[in-house]
Amino acid sequence: MVAHSGLITVMQRAARKAAPRLRRDFGEVEQLQVSRKGPADFVSMADKRAEQTIVQELRNARPDWGMLLEEGGAIEGNPDKPRWIVDPLDGTTNFLHGVPHFSISIAVEEKKPGGGTEITQGLVYQPLTDESFWAEKGRGAWLQDQRLRVSARRELADSVIGTGIPFLGRGDIPQWAKIYSAVGPHVAGVRRFGSAALDLAWVAAGRMDGFWEDDLDLWDTAAGVLLVREAGGFVTDYRGADRAFERGEYVAASSGIHSKLQKLIAGALR
Repeated sequence: MVAHSGLITVMQRAARKAAPRLRRDFGEVEQLQVSRKGPADFVSMADKRAEQTIVQELRNARPDWGMLLEEGGAIEGNPDKPRWIVDPLDGTTNFLHGVPHFSISIAVEEKKPGGGTEITQGLVYQPLTDESFWAEKGRGAWLQDQRLRVSARRELADSVIGTGIPFLGRGDIPQWAKIYSAVGPHVAGVRRFGSAALDLAWVAAGRMDGFWEDDLDLWDTAAGVLLVREAGGFVTDYRGADRAFERGEYVAASSGIHSKLQKLIAGALR
């Protein structure tokens, strides 16, 4: 077994406790009539139930920590302690449509001595495959007990790049189309899987060579960004600066192709 801190154990336990119910709910989604109300409400309930389970587990382990929750918003804790960042179901549209690709994301955000904050632990868990992608700052990124490294490809022409496509009420479609038009012709393929947390975990695992998306929330990306960085990759905003969380823009890739991908994106937005 790879030695990891007790926090990773706590996070894995919380995710695994929420997983059976999510798996069961996922199995039932397909049985629901395709009414306007039914499935969407059902998924929203599945989301909230998963969050409650995770929150309870994390609370038991660290009662005085604050939380930032996708469903429940910010919960104050001891300001001198770290806080949890939780997305109980990343990929709700997939879940709603019976597409077996979604994840639970949990991260720890700590204050830095000189001011500001940083993500120090992250977990992205896929309930259907029981894949546990986890990372600790300075200790690498892992899938179960296997060390993760970003892809070694150096040419965009050989690379598969993930993205998120803006949809109803979210994101800037013309901007996305500009970026896609700049990136698409230079790469081996562009993929849209529908869970940003898993996309980033897959970049860390070398399954995709890079990823770009904007208009994402901290709970979508906190764990995934740490995974990519600890697996030897780079994550910046569209301009190439270290302000991805602040700007809500993410270019994540292996060292071999990050600057090439980032330059195409920045060029498309000039």
